[in-house]
Amino acid sequence: MHLLAHVIHGEARGESYKGKVSVGAVMINRIESPLFPNTLTEVVYQKNAFTCVIDGQINLPPDEESYRAAFDAILGNDPTGGCLFYYNPKIATSRWMKERSAVYAVSIGNHVFSK
Repeated sequence: MHLLAHVIHGEARGESYKGKVSVGAVMINRIESPLFPNTLTEVVYQKNAFTCVIDGQINLPPDEESYRAAFDAILGNDPTGGCLFYYNPKIATSRWMKERSAVYAVSIGNHVFSK
């Protein structure tokens, strides 16, 4: 729960509650997918997977809302409908992520979620 709250805070700080839960849900979806590692730690620290790990924002102390969002995601709340990826099209520089938007599922706040 603690690690998930850190990721949510680092990746979705400033987003709506639904946006925070959605980022948490992507982490849970990745754990459950055969395409990704089986633990949250391995998913989060997979090389170059998340900006908050790369730039150190994962180390910021999560707020209470990030913990609530983590809890909701763990309980199975998934506003993305099973998405495995997300990015912010306004600031994303990864061409690969922009190409992933071809499998677009939903836009929540500043993030685009895809399968």
